[in-house]
Amino acid sequence: MAFNIRRVVTGHDVTGKAVVKIDDVGRNQSSGRENLTAQVIWTTDDLPVKFREDDVDTGARKIGTTVKNGSVFRLVEFRPGVEGRNHRTDSIDYAVVMSGEIDMEMDDELVHLKAGDVLVQRGTIHNWVNKGTEPCVIAFILISSDGDTQPAETSQLRKL
Repeated sequence: MAFNIRRVVTGHDVTGKAVVKIDDVGRNQSSGRENLTAQVIWTTDDLPVKFREDDVDTGARKIGTTVKNGSVFRLVEFRPGVEGRNHRTDSIDYAVVMSGEIDMEMDDELVHLKAGDVLVQRGTIHNWVNKGTEPCVIAFILISSDGDTQPAETSQLRKL
């Protein structure tokens, strides 16, 4: 299935003027399982980010789920019947449901999300399940973390 997300990336020309460096549709798509299409928009290898002006398209490279000490901006389309995959990322993940509806399964909880909902995923085991009839598109921004998910952190958060 064609996943036609337009990607516009800015930068500078040789005189320092702000310009569009990339304007394309549907590049760097992958599908690790049936009924799922992912498109990497951009990645970084460092935090804080150092802007590169060598015109390297870091959104075109093949990567895993996350980038150690970096970030990933990815859009994922979960079609109905997508095969489940419990996983935990070694990042803090910001997710925006752009269209459709989806369930996020965790150990003993299920959260139903719909277009316009946002999620902050903090290193928990989870699974995405689309039980509906329409695709669900989610924008994910994954920022590298130290991977430490101590339970004490949760109790501190509840006190705030």
